[in-house]
Amino acid sequence: MKRQYSILLILLLATFSLSAQIVTPVKWKTSVKMNDDKHGVVVMQAKIDNGWHMYATELPDGGPVATSVEWSTLNGVKLDGKLTWDNKPVEKHDKSFDMTLKWWEKKVTLSQAFVVTGEEYEIKGTIRYMACDDQQCSAPETEQMSFKGKPDAPADTANTALDSATVALGTTQTTNPAGDTWAPVKVDNGVVTGQTGSSSLWLIFIACFGGGLLALLTPCVWPIIPMTVSFFLKKSGSRAKSIKNAVIYGLSIIIIYVSLGLVVTAIFGPSMLNAIATNAVCNIIFFALLVVFALSFFGAFEIKLPESWSNKIDSKAEQTTGLLSIFFMAFTLAIVSFSCTGPIIGTLLVEAASQGSGIAPAVGMLGFAIALAIPFTIFALFPSMLKKMPKSGGWMNTVKVLLGFIELALSLKFLSVADLAYGWHILDREVFLALWIAIFLMLGLYLLGIFRFSSDGESSQPGVGVTRAMLGLVALAFTAYLIPGLWGAPLRATSAFVPPLYTQDFNLYGEELVEWDDFDKGLEAAERSGKPVFVDFSGYGCVNCRKMDGAVLDVDEVKTLISKEFVTVKLMVDDKAPLEKVITVEENGKSRELTTKGDLWSYLQRHKFNANSQPYYVVLNSKGELLSGPFTYDENVAAFKDFLNKGLNNAK
Repeated sequence: MKRQYSILLILLLATFSLSAQIVTPVKWKTSVKMNDDKHGVVVMQAKIDNGWHMYATELPDGGPVATSVEWSTLNGVKLDGKLTWDNKPVEKHDKSFDMTLKWWEKKVTLSQAFVVTGEEYEIKGTIRYMACDDQQCSAPETEQMSFKGKPDAPADTANTALDSATVALGTTQTTNPAGDTWAPVKVDNGVVTGQTGSSSLWLIFIACFGGGLLALLTPCVWPIIPMTVSFFLKKSGSRAKSIKNAVIYGLSIIIIYVSLGLVVTAIFGPSMLNAIATNAVCNIIFFALLVVFALSFFGAFEIKLPESWSNKIDSKAEQTTGLLSIFFMAFTLAIVSFSCTGPIIGTLLVEAASQGSGIAPAVGMLGFAIALAIPFTIFALFPSMLKKMPKSGGWMNTVKVLLGFIELALSLKFLSVADLAYGWHILDREVFLALWIAIFLMLGLYLLGIFRFSSDGESSQPGVGVTRAMLGLVALAFTAYLIPGLWGAPLRATSAFVPPLYTQDFNLYGEELVEWDDFDKGLEAAERSGKPVFVDFSGYGCVNCRKMDGAVLDVDEVKTLISKEFVTVKLMVDDKAPLEKVITVEENGKSRELTTKGDLWSYLQRHKFNANSQPYYVVLNSKGELLSGPFTYDENVAAFKDFLNKGLNNAK
């Protein structure tokens, strides 16, 4: 058991290291070679960076991810035999996993023979692999490959560049990027306004730290604090030793929860975490999970892990001594308190994962765990403070219900992302706001004691305390703030969550900006009007994009300047509307298929501006030449106006 935990922690720490700096130590080159008119071979050549090794196809359980090939399409062919390789893998003891493993170093060529059974053939597959060096491991990665052709002709590897593709978007033929408008421009993406990555991670850390503080106030955690600290004080024999044990206990809590965040990253990988931010199925699952968590906090049912788990871990704590005993005690806390902390952890992990950053779940769990560990250490340092702790009571169930309302409100955000990305229009802005108004109105009434849930029980205090009354007033005041939004008020404080104004049918607060959703058509409009082009690379699931819309772009002086002086092009990089024709591009030596409008606009941003983060603003002329920017996330209205005015001046 100890060895398995060591292996898991080493792998997770390696993944954490990778999350901070994405490493791609293996480069692939794939092709098809026909030996005669019926027999061919798919050739997969891997070049491995010095000091790295890629694991072989057969590995023991409990180790890294083995190299494998999955075939998704085999039309007109059948496989002939098994996957083979030209270099025999090295077999050595791997220190990271503490086991003997096989791997390749420097290079290897994998081959899969096939027999053509039709007049034409099409082969598509995915190589899945993992690589490590002496200090870190790459997350499990994939390499796509696609071939089609005839037995007597060279295979078409579908690497036709977008430069020669003509795509039908709606009813308009758009040729991209054969013209100069799609040509790359020289921009300095190293010194741009606003640094979203680090600030987003800090916000995740702070939000999860707050979630940890709330978890402390639940009936599953609060009563355990004095019991655990008293146990340390009695068992340790001396105050110094009890403080040491409490600190180790707190560190164990941090290790357990950060490991949970790293597990999420290890399972999904950074690329998958980025994809789920706008994936409809994932967001609907997140919506359903948060609704389930909310109902659990309302008292409809209880989410808890099997009691046998806590009993087994508790017995381990009693059988062991020293550091391991304290670690198992912390593990017992995590399992016993799961009915209260589980929904909070689930919500925080869902929110962190939806940010698209591979490191976000670990950062979030670090904040949560620190908040959870602090009181155990503080009360061990100052045991006299235990007498001043509020006693357990009905107020803890009030905290659970409060969290239930918050989770119910947050759940709508995830449903909204899927609704926007796929254009379902089931949760437009006024519908979203109506639901939020109802949720926060009920929360205010509950906190003021107008009604209560059956889970509150008879022992719930009949009166309303000052703190609860103040929170109730805040909830009702927020409800009042939301109401004008039903008629189009900007509601800038909630812009990161509420659907954009253009989804609202009834708006008494002015006209919306006229925005083109096609790059080439926007440039054509600019040519006719003689105005420069304001290009906004955004996303339905981009929280910072929503914040910029509410805090900057919807400000009257900025909105007026853009509407009068610019042609606006807003390109959603997560737009799931399908292209009428799939486009295949060559990017970084790899073949990539663009199937949606979002894929196309994301490629445009990477190809033309060498950037892939949103929000991302530039000012261009009608020829696609850069006049000003880039400008990224920064809620400084004056700085944004300077960026726009610079574009106007350069246009003149």
